[in-house]
Amino acid sequence: MNDIDHGAFRALFEEACFKCFGQVVEAPLTETESKLLYNKVFEETGLVIGWKSLKNYAAFLFSGSAGKQENPSVATLDTLSRYVLDVPYTTESERKKEAGHFPYWYRYREKWTSRRPLAVDRPVVRQQRGWWLMGMGLAGLVLAIICLSLFFRRGAEPGFRDDFRSLSMDSLAKRGWWVASKDPGYWDRRAELPGCLTLYTLKGDYWPDPAQQPVIRNLLLRRIPCDCFTLELHLQDFIPRQNWQQAGILLTEDTAFGGRSLRMSVAYNDYNGVYPRSGSILVQVISSQGSGKPEEIAHVQLFPSDSLLQHPALARNLAHSALRIEKRGSRFRVLYADGILPNTSFREIAVHDFAMQPRYVGLFALKGFVDSSDVIPARFNYFALDCEECK
Repeated sequence: MNDIDHGAFRALFEEACFKCFGQVVEAPLTETESKLLYNKVFEETGLVIGWKSLKNYAAFLFSGSAGKQENPSVATLDTLSRYVLDVPYTTESERKKEAGHFPYWYRYREKWTSRRPLAVDRPVVRQQRGWWLMGMGLAGLVLAIICLSLFFRRGAEPGFRDDFRSLSMDSLAKRGWWVASKDPGYWDRRAELPGCLTLYTLKGDYWPDPAQQPVIRNLLLRRIPCDCFTLELHLQDFIPRQNWQQAGILLTEDTAFGGRSLRMSVAYNDYNGVYPRSGSILVQVISSQGSGKPEEIAHVQLFPSDSLLQHPALARNLAHSALRIEKRGSRFRVLYADGILPNTSFREIAVHDFAMQPRYVGLFALKGFVDSSDVIPARFNYFALDCEECK
C-alpha cells in the first residue's frame, strides 16, 4: 500500500468509525466496538468485513507503534467506502456482477486526494509554520478564556433549532445529524411532506428481547454537547392506531443501546397479557439501565380508541403534539402538549431521578417486533436543543 492509499484508507476508516459511533475514534477498537462496526457495515451495505479484521485495522492505524502491517483488499476498501458514502444495499454476488471493479473505493480515494493538503518539506517553511502554529495556539487560548468568561457571565448561548426545511444528506450532516440502521426505501421518503421530516413506524425496537437484535430503523441522531439541557420535539398529525406504533425522542449514552437510555413517545397500546383491553393512545416514558427490565416512568392516556371511533373529531387534538424533556443534574422532567392549534401549553407528566448522562438524542418511529401493525408515517416539524446551567 503506497502513501496515497494508506492516507485514504486511514481517512476512510476514521469516517466509518465516526458514522458508527458518533464520535472521533483515536484509539484501537475493543472487541465489542469491532463487532458493532461489523454489524453496522453489514446492515447498511449487505457486505461483510470480519470484526477481527476491523479490530486489526484499528490497531494498525491508531496504536501509534510499529506493529503488523495491514494491507486490506480492494474489496474491503470498497465495502467501507459504500458504508461511508451511503451506497444502497447489495449482496456480494450482485456486487461482483454489477460493480466488480470496486468503483466506490476509487471514487473515495480520488475525493480524498483532491482535498488533502500539499506536503511542504522545506525546513525553513516548516520552521515558519511552527512559529505560526504557536502564535495561533496562544491566540486561541486567549480567545477561549474570553469566551468562557462571557459564557459564565451571560449564561448559555442560544441553542440549536431545526425546522427540517432541508433534508438532503449533506445538509443534515452539516447541521450535526446522521442516520443509523438505514432502510433505504423508507429513508428516501423522508421529504414527502415539505417542511417535515417523515419517518415510518418500521419493525424494530431496543426493548430487551432474547429473540431479537436491538435495532431502530432510520434513527436520526445527533450529539448532546452539554450535561444539562432542554429538548423539544413537535409532531404533526401523528395518530397511532395499532400496537406498538409510536414516535418520539430517545436519549442514550451510546449508539449501540448497551448503556442507559430514556425514551418519550406518543404510542398506541391495547395489550394486557391474556385479558382483552380497549386500545388507547398514550404518552409513555421509559428508562433503561442497559440490562434487565426497563422502568415505565409515565403512562398517560390521551384518548381511548373507542372514543376516537365514536367522535372522530377528537383526533384533531393530535394535530400538534409536542414533547419536552428537561435535564438538570440527574433530575429529568418530562412535559407534553397537544391541540388543534400549535401554541397550546405544556403540562408536566413526570419528574424522575435517573443517574444517566445522555450523549446522544435520537428521533425515531417504530412498531416494535410485530408484523400485525401497519407502517405509518410520523412527521416531525420542529426540534430544539438548549444547553442550560446545571443548578
